Amino acid sequence: MKKYSETFVGIDAAKKKHAVAVAEGGRGGEVRYLGEIDSSPTSVAKLLAKLSSRSEGLHVCYEAGPTGYGLYRQVKALGHDCTVVAPSLIPKKPGDRIKTNRRDAVSLARLLRAGELTSVWVPDAIHEAVRDLVRSREAASEDLRKKRQQLGAFLLRHGRIFFGKKHWTRAHSRWLAEQAFEHPAQQIVFQDAINAVEAASLRLGSLDQQLASIAPDWSMAPVVAAYQAMRGVSFLVAVIFVAEIGDVRRFESPRQLMSFLGLVPSERSTGESVRRAGLTLAGNQRARRVLIEGAWTYRYPARVSPALHDRLEGLPKPVRDIAWKAQVRLCARYRRLIAAGKKAPVAIAAIAREMAAFLWAIGQQVEPLS
Repeated sequence: MKKYSETFVGIDAAKKKHAVAVAEGGRGGEVRYLGEIDSSPTSVAKLLAKLSSRSEGLHVCYEAGPTGYGLYRQVKALGHDCTVVAPSLIPKKPGDRIKTNRRDAVSLARLLRAGELTSVWVPDAIHEAVRDLVRSREAASEDLRKKRQQLGAFLLRHGRIFFGKKHWTRAHSRWLAEQAFEHPAQQIVFQDAINAVEAASLRLGSLDQQLASIAPDWSMAPVVAAYQAMRGVSFLVAVIFVAEIGDVRRFESPRQLMSFLGLVPSERSTGESVRRAGLTLAGNQRARRVLIEGAWTYRYPARVSPALHDRLEGLPKPVRDIAWKAQVRLCARYRRLIAAGKKAPVAIAAIAREMAAFLWAIGQQVEPLS
């Protein structure tokens, strides 16, 4: 039986069935579709064992998606090379309007052999578990926001307007307790909305406690603590950023991190014409959002607040120096941008971009726990 030096395997992963195609090594190697297999680990192991017996090296790839990283970890455990591909960066022909599992698998195998695929970063099992908790907390926060909005909209429709300084405070809670409606149906709707808000608030508080208890034992705990030296980077911001980005040392430069976060301008230039537009807003949306939120704190003069002073205790001097340098630079940059006539959101986007660069610099100074 002929044995190939290398075999490239493209898998169109799905919930129940995986479509599989292989490309033989070499520029003129045959590319063929093998068919579908069950998505169970046993079927995958049997297929890889059969293919590896005919090849000296096996390279497997599949698109990142809802199936997760279980297939990646299984292939790596079996001793084969595996790549999880970024779907948005797969080269596609503009005129190709037919998409099937078979075509996707064949295309993946061919492009993997050509070296045209871009891989995504795959977290380890513990990092993925913490990230799941962080994302669950984000979903709970969004759920609470929506339920509060629904209650506020109901009250507004009936002319119940709170004139206090701030909603969802003790004064607002007392005002809500005083509200009563004549018709029983409206009172039921009002009380149900109140109960929903309270349940969502308890859920969010419980997840916050769990996150605070688990984070100190995480291997990335030193990195989370170091990031909090930055103004505008609270514990929650640091945890979300680290959970979504991982170790920033995988980026060769701050510019790569900025590009990954979508904080660089888009461009469509040709010939002598240079056309730049708004930010690409590509990459990880959660990490970009927390940076934007943190960037708003640089509207005010540079200072070390009591809360920030407490977070700085015990951190290495290089980290503290970088954080203070960042604060002085970014506060001054915001004032310059506003004085130049830039709108506040534009200035904040520029601040968030530079925040990413300083976080990258801090990440170079801290080693995660082994």
